[in-house]
Amino acid sequence: MWGDLPGSETTAVELAIREPPVVLVPIEVLEGQTIPDTLVEFLAPADVIVLGYHVFPEQTPTEQASLQFEDRAREAVDDIAQTFVDAGGDPETRVVFTHDREQTIDRVAADVGATAILLPNPVGEISEVLVPIRGAIDGGRLADLVATLLGDGDGHVTLWGIAAAEPIAEFDAESAVDRAAERLRGRGLPADQISTETTTATLQVHEIVDRSEDADIVVMGEGRESLLSVLLGEDAERVAEGALAPVLVVRPRETGEDAAENPEAVENGETGPADNEGVNEAAGAAESENGSTTEDAAPSPPVESATDDGDPQR
Repeated sequence: MWGDLPGSETTAVELAIREPPVVLVPIEVLEGQTIPDTLVEFLAPADVIVLGYHVFPEQTPTEQASLQFEDRAREAVDDIAQTFVDAGGDPETRVVFTHDREQTIDRVAADVGATAILLPNPVGEISEVLVPIRGAIDGGRLADLVATLLGDGDGHVTLWGIAAAEPIAEFDAESAVDRAAERLRGRGLPADQISTETTTATLQVHEIVDRSEDADIVVMGEGRESLLSVLLGEDAERVAEGALAPVLVVRPRETGEDAAENPEAVENGETGPADNEGVNEAAGAAESENGSTTEDAAPSPPVESATDDGDPQR
């Protein structure tokens, strides 16, 4: 078990993390959504950003909503952030009112350089992490994230390579999981905490959804088909009923970020087109740190503070 509260005894391995992972935790605060304590403890070793959001109908002005609900939303976000503090973390917080949930989460994730986005679901004790690999993924970010979250305990990760029954492009599932395991060992995660397996599937996303019921948490890239769209669309009822484990969706780095900030990753082939899953990257967000923002779904860029229709309000 990992993520023990400060003062408790743990046996931590010495990790060699190259890019400390940043996890974005979106919470629909005005609907009473919360994060299970076990999930908070699991995520606490990462840099966590709690994003409190609420989606309003298109006809509702977000500026008006901000004036009416911001204090209530801020209080709820601060309460959730405190649970991460109690678990030994040092979270940041943001509050957003929006007409487009997915667009807003993508914007904020790009703005903060998030390694992964959490899709929270009910969970008990976390000891088994499932990592489905079904194509190119940012192997460096994946390794840094998993090693950071598992490095303080005896949790186990299964690297699951999934080859398509009719592959669109060449993908060697066995080689992919072997490289992922090597990266994790290179980050300092003990070999006995890592296992690998491969399989072939016609409907890869559906296979992952089904198997996630038996995992404590799933860590994966978005791939060609948006996982956010799949989980929040046709499988929304199953998510609401708690049939799925929480999911951490690993984001690829922005173009050129690695060469400027992490040349070792480029040298070791852990990024670039061959190591990033195809995904539509969102534009940067405009929320200020620990502040609140209202957003419309229109293509014009959002602005800071309590309006999305004019100049930033200070």
